Amino acid sequence: GFAGLVEERRVGDEKMVFVEQCKNPRAVSILIRGGFERLVDEAERNLTDALSVVSDVIEEPYVLPGGGAPEMEVAKVVRQFAAKVGGREQYAVEAFANAVEVIPKTLAENAGLDAVDVLTELRHIHESKEDGWKYGINAFTGKVSDMWAIDVIEPLTVKLQALKAAVEAATMVLRIDEIIAASKLETGKGEEKKEGGEEESKSGSSLD
Repeated sequence: GFAGLVEERRVGDEKMVFVEQCKNPRAVSILIRGGFERLVDEAERNLTDALSVVSDVIEEPYVLPGGGAPEMEVAKVVRQFAAKVGGREQYAVEAFANAVEVIPKTLAENAGLDAVDVLTELRHIHESKEDGWKYGINAFTGKVSDMWAIDVIEPLTVKLQALKAAVEAATMVLRIDEIIAASKLETGKGEEKKEGGEEESKSGSSLD
């Protein structure tokens, strides 16, 4: 390879070799410095998150509006589907929609807003406007805004992974509850049979 400059420098208490002015570099290093170790750790976490977002967008170049807009749109569509289901299953579908709305609700609470008022306004906009799917919570102004217009976006990959993980976790909990309930039921029946058998044996011995 080629490097225009290779030199050793002292950074803090350590010596580091810097290779600079390379042609078509395929690997680079980012040096993070700060007055306190806590600040450096926080900066490293933020930088790692930012690089992960960029990596996700490069691998799958699709983005969604942020601010809880995708969750509100998903909840709207799920509720429309719930109206067609009917019966007891409708309550389960509506519960899923309510669970999805926890994200914008939490965003509103963290921004110091009234979650009920914000969710009501978001539902109205998403149901009434043709481009309502773009509207989410603007934490800086405390208002419902067009997320595309203020450049608040999120990678599609992150949203899909979060939704899949949440559904898998909920399904696992439900299955565990079913297994525990079934095992308790079987154990109870076994004890009843055992007690019944003991009573019959006692009555038989007394007759003898």
